[in-house]
Amino acid sequence: MPVVAAPTTSPPTPLDRPAGGAFTLVFTTLPALLRLTCGMVGAVVALAVRTPPVRVALLVPAVAVLTAWSVWYAVRALRHGATGPMVAGDVALTTAAALAIPWLVAPEVLPGEVSWIAVLASTTVINAQTTAPARWSVPAGLLVTAGYATGATAAGNPVEARAHATTLLVQTGITAVLTAAMRHRVGRADAAFADYQRLVREAVVARAAREAERRQNRDLHDTLLGTLTMVGLGAVPGPSAALRERCAADLRILATLADARSAPATGPVALDDRLRSALARLPELPVAATLAPCVVPAEVAGALADSAAAALANVVRHAPGAAATLHLAWDADTVVVEVTDDGPGFDPASVPAHRYGLRESIIGRMATVGGRADVTSAPGAGTRIRLEWTGVD
Repeated sequence: MPVVAAPTTSPPTPLDRPAGGAFTLVFTTLPALLRLTCGMVGAVVALAVRTPPVRVALLVPAVAVLTAWSVWYAVRALRHGATGPMVAGDVALTTAAALAIPWLVAPEVLPGEVSWIAVLASTTVINAQTTAPARWSVPAGLLVTAGYATGATAAGNPVEARAHATTLLVQTGITAVLTAAMRHRVGRADAAFADYQRLVREAVVARAAREAERRQNRDLHDTLLGTLTMVGLGAVPGPSAALRERCAADLRILATLADARSAPATGPVALDDRLRSALARLPELPVAATLAPCVVPAEVAGALADSAAAALANVVRHAPGAAATLHLAWDADTVVVEVTDDGPGFDPASVPAHRYGLRESIIGRMATVGGRADVTSAPGAGTRIRLEWTGVD
């Protein structure tokens, strides 16, 4: 039984978790753009109203810092994703700005939850929920809420403090719940995809193992088992030098096949030469051969030559004394190899399922290279096996 090496493993990539990758992309891009947009618009709005008790000496550097932070945050998040320190910095700056409401926001624009710091606070709590785990994002939302309520109350507007604090709490709760639900669904989707990928890999490995076993069985059937079958059927009477040579040739072929498995041939090869080598393995069978020069890929040449050899070996086993022909021709992009004999023939439909020769050594082998094999025979009418492959340049 051939041993198939286990596939190598590598660290997961975004392609291994497509739902998680899409979630991360969306919930990194949107917060980055939201932070950048609100930062730029907030800067303009903040500087537009500077009536007392707003302190311009404090407002201008605060706006400059927040604007620079918004630009850096957006660029960094879009390139590398949002990180914990970035979320912490965003929350810290927003909370500090909220506590400074008495000196940064004019009293006439504070009510109605429309001041630039109100918008900044809402942006921060929403971004925190979408970019950080709930165990950190919810406390961050509460901290911003507390900072805003404290600042608005200190500015002399407890109604605004209560109103927007309530809004911030609702925004924190709803965004946290929605994000958690989406993360859960995304995790399940990626887990299902990972299971599917695992099953596909296992199926590929199992298929490779089955194909290796079938290839090994074909090689054995076409060499040693074929020779033993001829001996058992009496096709080789008594001691025979030809039999000894055939057994030695079978062993050489198996050794050659083993070497070919470790270093498979590549590039085009002459199919007519491969067919002549196949004929040389059956010196006891007189064959009228017509072999037109033809070059095909090495794998295809091997399949055609080995299938033809198996067909000729069947003539020796089941139709001793029959006359056989081997014909190779190609036209346009199709190669045709035909093996015929005038033996007793048989009914292809009556061949038992356990018989390996036609099913695997000929039909199955041709299927591995995208070719086909047609078997035409009937009792008393001889046999014709047509091997066909399309794809010649």
